[in-house]
Amino acid sequence: MYYESTRGGLKSVSSAEAIKRGIAPDGGLFVPENKVSFTGSEISAMADMSYQERALYILKHYLTDYSDEEIADCVYNAYTDEKFDDKRIAPLVQLNENVNILELWHGPTCAFKDMALQILPHFLVKAVRKTGETGEIVILVATSGDTGKAALEGFKDVEGTRIIVFYPQDGVSQVQKMQMVTQEGKNVYTIGVEGNFDDAQSGVKAIFTDEELKQKMDKGNFKFSSANSINWGRLVPQIVYYFSAYADMLKNGEIKEGDKINFVVPTGNFGNILAAFYAMQMGLPVNRLICASNDNNVLTDFINTGVYDKNREFKRTISPSMDILISSNLERLLFELTGHDPLPVNNWMSSLKETGKYTVDNTMKKKISEIFWGGYSNEAETLKTIEAIYKEYGYVIDTHTAVGVDVYDKYVISTGDVTKTVIASTASPFKFNESVVKAVLGNEALKGRTEFELLEVLAKECRLKIPEGLKDLDKKPVLHKQVCSKFDMKQQVESILGL
Repeated sequence: MYYESTRGGLKSVSSAEAIKRGIAPDGGLFVPENKVSFTGSEISAMADMSYQERALYILKHYLTDYSDEEIADCVYNAYTDEKFDDKRIAPLVQLNENVNILELWHGPTCAFKDMALQILPHFLVKAVRKTGETGEIVILVATSGDTGKAALEGFKDVEGTRIIVFYPQDGVSQVQKMQMVTQEGKNVYTIGVEGNFDDAQSGVKAIFTDEELKQKMDKGNFKFSSANSINWGRLVPQIVYYFSAYADMLKNGEIKEGDKINFVVPTGNFGNILAAFYAMQMGLPVNRLICASNDNNVLTDFINTGVYDKNREFKRTISPSMDILISSNLERLLFELTGHDPLPVNNWMSSLKETGKYTVDNTMKKKISEIFWGGYSNEAETLKTIEAIYKEYGYVIDTHTAVGVDVYDKYVISTGDVTKTVIASTASPFKFNESVVKAVLGNEALKGRTEFELLEVLAKECRLKIPEGLKDLDKKPVLHKQVCSKFDMKQQVESILGL
């Protein structure tokens, strides 16, 4: 399997090279040149496999320059009992007859990003060796909250790498910030950016394509790579859990081979739902992909109108990991749906850069709306959903998962479709405990309490166990105090690397 850039500048790149680079030199994203296809019986065969076996079964089709032994080494070092607090890794919880919740937050940082970022460092270390790279790999990350900590945790003390994480200084929760600024490791750097996530993400993309900096990096024997979902090595492991959810439903007798299901995915950067699209392309029987947004509903508008327009007010919400107006991975979807034609993709991306918007043609709009349904949930609806799910099922969900549940309800009301559905649960309720406590226990429970005290409140009142990764965070020393303007990100990188 070879990879090519969505902007046409590079073709026939090995998976190791694509993972090592992270982003193509022309600013495009790497996608597989060919499709992978599974038959119904091949999908059914996964029902009796462990999560690790399912991962190996799928990944070897995309990482063909890695041996089965190398992929197994990556898989079995990533998805371990020490790192994940549930042996099933991505357990499926039945909410009612029609709805399952796919819990993707049992890893060390309590968010779905662990599903990919625990394995990416293993892919990358092997990719460096395979491609004969001698330079030190510098991982650059922009985070809206969860990717940063998951990447820091995944790459800490990994030989031959350094990791620099930029996060919006005032755009993450207290818990998310403390997870990042207390991160230990001799090769990790965390920097707050005065601005929002889009500022951090645009800054990182600009650094990647800065020719002057690239020359300095070459002289210093450094190579950039990314742990954001622009890196194919971050996206490909996410395909696995959609197959795993389907396999679990087969195993539980909820569906039969070939039955179609819906997936609801709360998403901001479009990576998580794009992995579901790739699973669908591979033959996973999917009826509809339901794209759930918060008040920053640029994706909802795009799916419904064919116009992508980031020229709107950026809103800070209680589901901050989705506070994004530039959804990077959408570029991959557009490339796939044009039949791998870089010309329109380049035109759309140029228009986005120059005017902040682009419009796809009617053919493309129709293709998108046949696969995706878009909806959004505002803050009041999100809180109400958390409360309703707790009252009805005694089940506690976080703010991002609640966006997914609310949008799913709107989808059913709008379409009447009662196909069995899996909702991706992207974070532990403990990560966003202030909002969850407010929804479940009311404003009184918040009074005079910090987010860290609220962990105890949530655990006690809802009879839950505080995840290890969030315990005593407020007692840890702050190791990273650096803050910079969005214009000084490049200088920060140069300073860290001594360039």
